[in-house]
Order: sequence, then C-alpha cells, then structure tokens
Amino acid sequence: MRELQIVDALELAAAYADAEYAVVLDGDALQLRVGERAADLEAYWPAQRYAFITAWNPASIPHSDLANESANLALVTRLDALGVARQPAHAYDRRDEWRESGWLLVNLDSGMLNLLAREFGQAGVLDWAFGEPVRLRMLLPMPPRARGGGHIEWLPEPGPDRLKPSAIA
Repeated sequence: MRELQIVDALELAAAYADAEYAVVLDGDALQLRVGERAADLEAYWPAQRYAFITAWNPASIPHSDLANESANLALVTRLDALGVARQPAHAYDRRDEWRESGWLLVNLDSGMLNLLAREFGQAGVLDWAFGEPVRLRMLLPMPPRARGGGHIEWLPEPGPDRLKPSAIA
C-alpha cells in the first residue's frame, strides 16, 4: 500500500470534485460530475453500482507516462482477476491542464473499490448507486476544517486487517 502524503487534503478533494469525468460508450462521450446524476450513462449501461478509478499518479505525485501505463496495466490485471465489467474513462480539469486515464466500473462492491484504490495509491474514487448523484470518496481521514455532508465522503485509514498490495512499478 502506498502512503499518501497530501499537503492539503481539502484542496485535493475540491480539485477532484471540480474535475470532469467522461466515459465513451458506442462513440458517445458521457460526462460525469460529482454531485450530479449520471442519467445518460445509467440509461446506456444499466447497473446497480458505478465507480471510477485510476492507477495514474499514485500518492497524488505526477509520474511518467511509462510509470502510469505500467500501473494501469497492473490495475487491469486485478480487475480482470475480479471479473469486473469496465469501460475506458478519463478525468480532467476544466482548464485542460491535467488528465488521467481510468476505468468506469460496474457492480463492484464498495469495500473492494476502497481496497483497490488504496492498493494503487489513490486518494479518491467516484462511487454511486443507480439513480443517485455521483459521489466522491476520499480515502483519507476528514480534515478538521472539512464540513460533513454533501457529495464527498471521507474514510479513515483502514485497520490492520487490510489486504496486502501488489507490487507496482
């Protein structure tokens, strides 16, 4: 498991919540936004649960394209082993200064999503149930200045019973 060293978790959560997320299905780019319903996606690809995860830039530190692609391949291997249905997706900021490839997943248990995110050094993932607004789950303890509620969930560090991570180049 990679240790995340976040300078300001609130700023990171705000950036993730403000980011744009998209998945392309049958040539149509379907947008996802934290706090909004994903009705177009849900109509196109019905499922009980949805999630977005990436393996890029673990610990929120920029990595080379080669390192990011290697981490992505390791994530794909894990998703294949779990039998998780997925579609390519990406996240980007509105100024188009940052972009990360990732995966839109369906029907993955939230606990397994959390384990994968921690295994691949991610500070946040998207996770929501059909018909509900997209939620951002930060895999960090809630900072003292953070307000509860809204569409951001903060999780404390897992206990000693967490799964062992795979090696990531």
